[in-house]
Amino acid sequence: MALARGYAATDASKPLQPFTFERREPREDDVVISIKYSGICHSDIHQARNEWGNSMFPMVPGHEIAGIVTAVGDNVTKFKVGDRVGVGCFVDSCTTCASRDLDLEHYMPGLVVTYNGMEADGKTPAQGGYSDHIVVKEGYVLSIPEHLPFEATAPLLCAGITLYSPLRKWGAGPGKKVAIVGMGGLGHMGVKLGHAMGAEVTVLSQSLSKKEDGLKLGADHYYATSDAETFKTLAGTFDLILCTVSAEIDWNAYLGLLKVDGTLVLLGVPEKPVPVHAFSLIPGRRSIAGSMIGSIKETQEMLDFCGEHNIVSDIELIRMDQVNEAYERVIKSDVRYRFVIDMATL
Repeated sequence: MALARGYAATDASKPLQPFTFERREPREDDVVISIKYSGICHSDIHQARNEWGNSMFPMVPGHEIAGIVTAVGDNVTKFKVGDRVGVGCFVDSCTTCASRDLDLEHYMPGLVVTYNGMEADGKTPAQGGYSDHIVVKEGYVLSIPEHLPFEATAPLLCAGITLYSPLRKWGAGPGKKVAIVGMGGLGHMGVKLGHAMGAEVTVLSQSLSKKEDGLKLGADHYYATSDAETFKTLAGTFDLILCTVSAEIDWNAYLGLLKVDGTLVLLGVPEKPVPVHAFSLIPGRRSIAGSMIGSIKETQEMLDFCGEHNIVSDIELIRMDQVNEAYERVIKSDVRYRFVIDMATL
């Protein structure tokens, strides 16, 4: 076992603090990664504060990891020392499913999440990217395009794939009208990716305070949802709506913005059940769906797409000791648009 340094939540009511723990010794199929940057996802906050009721402490959060390979096992063929790599939301999959599906592995039994879970042995707590290094099976390590700014690629490992997957699944592209609900860490990635895919992109935000940013990032239109006229003007407009917010909204009103056969996809996780009236769906043969990250195959596809189109997250780089302050600012939506921790400051 090798000692690792990081920051951990030791209790749901306490701030994150310095923490030392053990990483497993690398196996023949493992890659050892020196973590250079770790993005902060809102789900880190939910889990560090046990807001979903399934937290395991002590917990080292972080599943938006960008780093450099420092060692590889004897059987590793895809990576070598010095490679720029990423690790996302899971580090093993299909450990208990009857038949493996590489395209749907993140939806199948036996997913081993990067943190707040157990490794494949069922005994060792999995700890995440707010740390100096990580040991990951070769099949769950991703190649980061060389020319992309390294620190700004970290959020692609969660925020990027969370938006890319539904955009691809529901056919975003030329001739399609896509709405992004929320102009935050997830939403701004939806604007960039949807625009690069050739869709007509509209941002639906509480206010117009980020309109200039949205248009600059690639949105064709920007509307305030606090204005009741928005829902009249845009009724029956969209093929696809991606909802990135976790707040309570008028779901029936948003469903009314869909065309016939349009789909509203939930990416954020509201605390309360989503109340939908049948007549919001039936007359337009509309659908409401959910989507969660993407497979390793699709995540690599996303990274390659971002490399081709020079897409990264808009970030604010912080020191490790600023993480608790950053958590509070995320809750207040006081970041444009994703915090990334510089692990050299650990």
